[in-house]
This record gives sequence, structure tokens and C-alpha cells, in this order.
Amino acid sequence: MLAAPVDAVLEDPNLVYEPKWDGWRALAFRGDSDVYLQSRAGRNLTSYFPDITRAVRAFVPPGVVLDGELVVWEGGRTNFAQLQRRVTAGQGLLRVAREHPAYYVTFDLLVDAGGEAVLDAPLVERRSRLVRLLAGAPPQLAVTPQSTDVAEVSEWLTRWTAAGVEGVVIKRLDSRYEPGRRGWAKFRVRATTEAIIGGVTGSIRNPETVLIGRFDRRGRLRYTGRTHPLATPQRLELATLLSPPRPTDRRLVTHPWPEPLPAAWSGQFDRPEPLPYVQVEPTVVADIEVDTAFEHHRWRHRVRYARPRPDLSVYDVPLLLGEGEDPFPDYASSA
Repeated sequence: MLAAPVDAVLEDPNLVYEPKWDGWRALAFRGDSDVYLQSRAGRNLTSYFPDITRAVRAFVPPGVVLDGELVVWEGGRTNFAQLQRRVTAGQGLLRVAREHPAYYVTFDLLVDAGGEAVLDAPLVERRSRLVRLLAGAPPQLAVTPQSTDVAEVSEWLTRWTAAGVEGVVIKRLDSRYEPGRRGWAKFRVRATTEAIIGGVTGSIRNPETVLIGRFDRRGRLRYTGRTHPLATPQRLELATLLSPPRPTDRRLVTHPWPEPLPAAWSGQFDRPEPLPYVQVEPTVVADIEVDTAFEHHRWRHRVRYARPRPDLSVYDVPLLLGEGEDPFPDYASSA
């Protein structure tokens, strides 16, 4: 079952809220003697998570099907990059799993012990069964928090983001589980900040998306992410501000990023393709809306372009900080 994005936390007596974790969605099928982990896209994840399959086999009764999120904790917060390492670790997988163990944060029950399907049962009953089923389970098989208290949800959105909570998932207590349907809602925490425009897809006169960056402490403009497609008014306004890179004294055009953009820079391990784009003179500052998924100096999800900031110099944009440093010191208050 999927969730549709919303721009505000909905309120209703029949709604319940759960943290939205920054991990990989996965179903866990407990067979008679084996365990199968399946990604949201239908990919077989079983071999990448021997620690989770071992925990499920040891504690979950045969016939059970669970829904949840695979996460890895590091330094007090979730680390998405460590999930991706599972896929690329090769012969070092067991070492990676030992050094960075995964956790399966469960939030729904599709089939109960003995093979009893409960998809048509209301969420409140499925949740009750799930809690009973996993009572006394090891920490690797946790049940996600759930609340009907909007004040508590506000606490999650302002304090838990530092631990890797991206927002909240909103569900109806009386809802059945409908595979493939967007019957839930999800609200993602966002903040507004500034970045420097270093390139666009499309053309300078008709930009489709924007490639953004920030200076690091050594004065290098580093690529930090890409926006969603621009609206027509945004394209028209931005086209009047952008210009090609200026040639140097030797009439050479230089730009801090390669073209096309290397596939590894996108962070999309499942679609590793270089991105053709048009380089621009990095002098235009823009307001962008971003979420909490910031790692390896980049926003993993696409950001939202808000507006140009002609009143700001590129040196007014916050510096790109080192790994582990908070890119938004006032993030909690802005959420």
C-alpha cells in the first residue's frame, strides 16, 4: 500500500500518524523454512540483509507477511548510504552487516501466523495483531511508533528529524490494506534555504530543471542536487537571469562540474546514467525547499525550486559543511 504526498498534516479523529523513516520499504515473507525480503519495486533484497532474515527466521512464525522499513543507524541517525552499501559490498557484505547492522521497523501486518490473511481487517486491528506478534522481539524487529496526538506528531517533526525521520505517514484507523493503492498520505518535512545555480537541463532560454551547488570551505563549488521540473512562470523568469560560462583570459571556458554530470553524483544506484545538462555561469542564487535527506554533501531527493534571489551574492549562500554537520542549524524551528 502506498502514500500520496500532502502539503499539510491532516487532522481528523479517525486518523493515526506514524514517523516516515529514511530507509528502504520492504515486505518480509516468512516461509516454512526461509525468509524473502521484497522491495517496493518488487526487487529481491533477501541476500543483502542476512542479519534481518536471520532475525525474522528466529522470531517470526511461519506464514507471516510483514510490511516495514529497512534502516541502518549510525551516529544517532539513519544512514541511507549504508543501505546502498549492502548492494555493492560483494564479498564484504558480511563485514558491512556486522559493522553497520540493519533494523526492520515494521508498521503493518498483511498475513498473520498460520497464513491468515488480514488485509481486509481495519488498520486498528492489524496494528493490534502486529504488536502482539512482535512482543518481546529483538531490537532489529521493532514496531514503529504510532500516535493519534497531533502535539506528539509535532514533536516528531521538530525533534526527530535529526534522527532521520523525514516526516509522517497518515492513515485511517478503519482502512483496509490495499496493495498498490495510495490510500495513505505522507507529509515530508521541508525547509527553505539558498543554493547557487550551476547548470540546467533543457536550455538556458528554456530551463527545465536546475542543478544547484554550494561552495565548500576551500572555495570549490560542489554539486548538491537537482530540482523538480520548473513551472512555466519560473522558466520564463529564470531565463532572463542565466548566462553561459564566461571565458577566461585565455578564451577557455571553465566550469567546476563535468558535463555530462557523472552517474555517481545522482545517488541513484538503480538508474546509474550520466545526466546531460547545460552549464551556466554560477552567479545566480535561488531559494529552494529541501527535505532532511542530506548526505555525502548532496540532497538525495529532488529539491523544489522556489524563486531567484537577485538580492543575494553567491557568498551569502551557506557553505557546504563537512560530513556529520547539520546543514540547517535552525531546521527544527523552520519545520
